Amino acid sequence: MEMEPTSLAGVMLLTPRVFGDARGQFCETWSRAALARLGLELDFVQDNQSVSLAAGTLRGLHYQAPPHAQDKLVRVGLGAIWDVAVDVRVGSPMYGKSVGVELSAENGRQLLVPKGFLHGFVTRVPGTLVLYKTTDIYAPDCDGAVHFADPDLGIDWGIAPDQVVLSAKDASATRLTDWSSPFDYEG
Repeated sequence: MEMEPTSLAGVMLLTPRVFGDARGQFCETWSRAALARLGLELDFVQDNQSVSLAAGTLRGLHYQAPPHAQDKLVRVGLGAIWDVAVDVRVGSPMYGKSVGVELSAENGRQLLVPKGFLHGFVTRVPGTLVLYKTTDIYAPDCDGAVHFADPDLGIDWGIAPDQVVLSAKDASATRLTDWSSPFDYEG
């Protein structure tokens, strides 16, 4: 497993080693021991998946507040996404800054999104399958969202905001300036 830092401290790009032969390919997508060797001690407790039928389906920007804040390890099983993390830790020098990476079944990369970051993605192709591990259970009373097209965030999703496919929750999400972050920077 290779680990590469992004422009946001704590958000990491992980790339598993792929072994191929005439039959196809094999890789370990997650290994507690491999991540521990990289200095990542995470206790994943839940696996989630989403299937998005249309290209341009946008999910996010989501968070889960304490006491059920989640670290996420995101990967794509089929298709491709533009995956985004936004630092919302109060007091962070990078507060409100984002990083985006392409994750696809083809490139095999994974994004580690720590607690204290908003997370969202937009699908690049129809029928995209996104899989992610979390370090805490889903808790509806801790669930929330910030609007993906907030001009204060200035995220380039690669698609016009009026062309995305959204849930009602994501369409009505609050702006960053109207929201109080439950996350503190401990840098």
